[in-house]
Amino acid sequence: MKTNLLTAAATAAVLALSGAAGATELRLSHQWSNKDIRHQVAQIVADEVAAADVDLDIKIFGSKSLFKPREQYKPLSRGQLDMTVLPLSYAGGQQPAYNLTLMPGLVKNHDHAARLSSSPFMEALEAKMADDDVMVLVHGYLAGGFAGKDKCITNPDDVKGLQTRAAGKSFEQMLAGAGASIASMASSEIYNAMQTGVLSAANTSSSSFVSYRIYEQVSCYTPAGDVALWFMYQPLLMNKSTFDGLTEAQQAAILAGAAKAEAFYLEEAKKQDAASVTAYEEAGVEIAEMTAEDFAAWRAIAQETSYKKFVEEVPDGQALLDLALAVE
Repeated sequence: MKTNLLTAAATAAVLALSGAAGATELRLSHQWSNKDIRHQVAQIVADEVAAADVDLDIKIFGSKSLFKPREQYKPLSRGQLDMTVLPLSYAGGQQPAYNLTLMPGLVKNHDHAARLSSSPFMEALEAKMADDDVMVLVHGYLAGGFAGKDKCITNPDDVKGLQTRAAGKSFEQMLAGAGASIASMASSEIYNAMQTGVLSAANTSSSSFVSYRIYEQVSCYTPAGDVALWFMYQPLLMNKSTFDGLTEAQQAAILAGAAKAEAFYLEEAKKQDAASVTAYEEAGVEIAEMTAEDFAAWRAIAQETSYKKFVEEVPDGQALLDLALAVE
């Protein structure tokens, strides 16, 4: 009897293991905490796929636990990683055209960003991604602002002589043009850099300003308001060959989850700016506002630095810039 029970238990264990082995597991990497909007976007897709019961599991590796923030696109393109949520401009070294997704003053507001995501401009970028065996599952832009350790940052004169962090080459060029010294790092590293005195000012997304608790290290915050200089495209991407290798049911589950996540992303992104202001006010940080005149001054510098460099360095840069500017 005891032998029969042991045999039954062993058989059940083997069946359980074989059932688990039958499910395909996809690895999704990102750099943020599980409270961040970008993690929530990934989680929606993972949850929808799990609920579809199509023998597919998406395992999320957050907080840069699988790959470093700026080192995710290359393994994704090589099939060493299945999915990632990242600022596309992080991959600007591989595809210089991606730097246009973080161009000062190019995006006016969240609805304008959504129109860009469904425009010929985005189609041109997606064609470049396809060349790298990468596809977009979820489009999304996040707005952002500035924070100063010891002073408010609203116009170009405010950053002169300050050690400043910006996400992406184009913003670095504009800030350098305004007289700032540039320190390049991922948004997850801003807090420590502020704490140790490496940084005096930074700009990043409203979401990152909150999720990384940067309000603990600064005296003044300039959020995205009526004029938002900072918009960054941060999609959920997937290796195309991995997607193509899935069953039709699995593909359908992923795409359904992605559609739900994209709708959430747009609406939640709009809330992030207001939520960041609340968080900084509650932390006792001064709130500054960028005026239309400030915005114009920044964009004038960008046109002579970021826009000009982009067109010079990217073979089809002018055509891509024109496609982006054509979106009302």
